[in-house]
Parts: sequence; C-alpha cells; structure tokens
Amino acid sequence: MANCSAHCTCMPLTSLICFLAITGVMETPTAKAEDFRSDFLRVLRSRRISAGVPLVAECSKPVENPLFQADVPSTKAIESCPKENISNLKEMLKEENLHLHTEAGEQGRLPLLILSLKESSEERRPAIVFMHGTNTNKEWLRPWLEAYASRGYVAIGLDSRYHGERANCKTAYRDALISSWRNGKTMPFIFDTVWDLIKLAEYLTQREDIDPKRIGITGISLGGMHAWFAAAADTRYSVVVPLIGVQGFRWAIDNDEWEARVNSIKPLFEAARIDLGKKEIDKEVVEKVWNRIAPGLASQFDSPYSLPVIAPRPLYILNGAKDPRNPLGGLVVPLERAEKAYKEASSPGNIKLVAEDGVAHELTSFMIKESSDWFDKFLSLNKGVMHDL
Repeated sequence: MANCSAHCTCMPLTSLICFLAITGVMETPTAKAEDFRSDFLRVLRSRRISAGVPLVAECSKPVENPLFQADVPSTKAIESCPKENISNLKEMLKEENLHLHTEAGEQGRLPLLILSLKESSEERRPAIVFMHGTNTNKEWLRPWLEAYASRGYVAIGLDSRYHGERANCKTAYRDALISSWRNGKTMPFIFDTVWDLIKLAEYLTQREDIDPKRIGITGISLGGMHAWFAAAADTRYSVVVPLIGVQGFRWAIDNDEWEARVNSIKPLFEAARIDLGKKEIDKEVVEKVWNRIAPGLASQFDSPYSLPVIAPRPLYILNGAKDPRNPLGGLVVPLERAEKAYKEASSPGNIKLVAEDGVAHELTSFMIKESSDWFDKFLSLNKGVMHDL
C-alpha cells in the first residue's frame, strides 16, 4: 500500500466509491446513457442537409408496384404471426399512406404505411414500428402489420433510406453506400434511417390514437440494426426486439469474422478496396469503410456501448446460432455489459437473448412468435406495465 502524506486522509474503498459517485467523478449508468445519446445525436446531425424542417405528415397514395432491389424474400415467417380471427379483417383495417418530412431533400421524405383497426373507441393504443431488411420495402411487411393490427396495435411500416419509395432504381442502396464511402456526405448504412426513426418517434407520440409510453420497435436483419440503434438513441421506443441484426462490429474485425457481413453489401467494399489500392478486402478495408460511412459503428457506438443504454426498457435479441453475419462470439461482452446495466436498473428480467439452434441468417416462425409474445407481455392493451418503467 502506498504511503499517505500528512495532508492525505485515507478512507475505505467503498466510501471512496460512494464519494466519487456523489461528487460526479464516477459516472452513473444514467449519465453514461445520456452521454452516449448526446454523442450519437451529434454524429447523426453532422451529415444532415437541414435538420430543422417542420415535422409534417402528408397523405400519399398506396404503392401498387413496390420496388425490390433483389429477389423477393419469402413471407412465410411473418405470415405465421399470431392474429385475431376476424373474418372480414381487410374491411376492418384502416390504412394510412403518409410521407413524413424528417429533413430537407428527397431522402428526407419518410414513406409510412400504417394499419390499425377501425374502432370507435377513443382509447390510446400501443404501437409498433416494423423495419424491413436489405433490398425490400414496407409493402413486403404487410402480413406482419395486418397481424398486429388485428390484435389492437397501431402497426407502422416504413421504407428505410434508398429503399422502396426512396429508391429510383434497383441499385439505389448499393449506389448510396458507395457514394457515402467516396464523399462522406451521407450515412445510408443504419445511421440516416435512425435519424428518421427519431423523428418518427416524435410524430407518433403526438398522435391521438397512440399511447406515447407504449411504442415498440422491431426489424429484420438491417431492420434489426435499425431497431437496435433507434432504441439506443431514443427512449420513446419503450420495447425493442431486433431480429437477426445485433452483432459486434469491432469484435468481428479483431477476430476475422467480418466476411459474411461484408459479403452482404460487397460492392461497397470492392469499391473501397480499389480506391485503397488493395489486392483484396482485408480488415483494414473493413475498418476504414465503417469509420467512413457510419462513424463510431465499430468503436464508441458498437454493441458493448449501445446495448446497455437501452436498459431498463425490455430488450429481446433473437439471432440464429449459426448466423455468420452475427457471430455469437461478438455478443459475449455486449451481453455481459447489458445484463449488468439491467441489474443496476433493477430490471434483470427485461433483457433476453435467444440464439435459435441450427439457424443461420434466416428469419423463422419461432422468432416471429417469440417477438409477438414479448410485445404482448410489455405493450398489450391489458398490461400497461410500460407506464411504470
């Protein structure tokens, strides 16, 4: 033990820790979460054309021929979602097609598809935001939206950046990623859509048919990443269920487990390889791309830091045990830190991770049913538990 001078007063370690916490020298979990959100929002604002546009929702028309930028994925899993047995469900549904202005410019028009039951009751209902995966669109989500709407939820689907109504060709998303790498003006991978989701939360909490304390969010693959980061950024998302989307970006680089994720958007990394004068894509290319198109994704905003700040709000992560894009090794530290945060928030039962045996990067009926049960547990009209969180 080091010697203390005559001017030094020693105290027990536990007392020192309490002193540091009280005086603010030791940061509390709440302060860490606030710092995270402040830093993340600063990055999101850094590449906005104009973030101060009025939050206006305009009526639009249904999309007759939605654009897919790759083969149309099967809807088998989402069609298995539990629904109420309503014989004339189509006639009982209210459909809204809107464009929400989230910033200036064409990509600042956020297309929304909102389904809910036509009911005379004025009771505010829980709402859930649904995020599609890469190369699909909000129209693909319709069976999922209808199932939740049949059970009394307000179900919201949207087109992420450079997808659906926000894409003008079948290479729109790929082209946007490459453009971001080369000019650094946008963040089409995850972050720009998270900005939209922050503005969407603002809009949804203002609607008279939605309970502002009961808004959930979920998504598939890229949409799962959107849900994860939106919940980390905005506490108005009170329950979150990312499906086959949560991973450790830094861990993947350090452990040479990045190839499957890179291959999902390979034209971007090929362009970067060429620009960097490399013969092949390596971890240096991967790290430079992430730092350029989504600053902080593989560092201060990665899962070890972003998952804990969701506490104490209910979080259910559903992955495939054999998913090469989301290797489980990359979730060991993030889950340890997140579980610690939930325990400190006296909500250890509000976090859950299930990796489905034998499943790779695939959405399954099991995941759809599990996420449905999780939302019903925390958001159901008969529960109302979110009011106490």
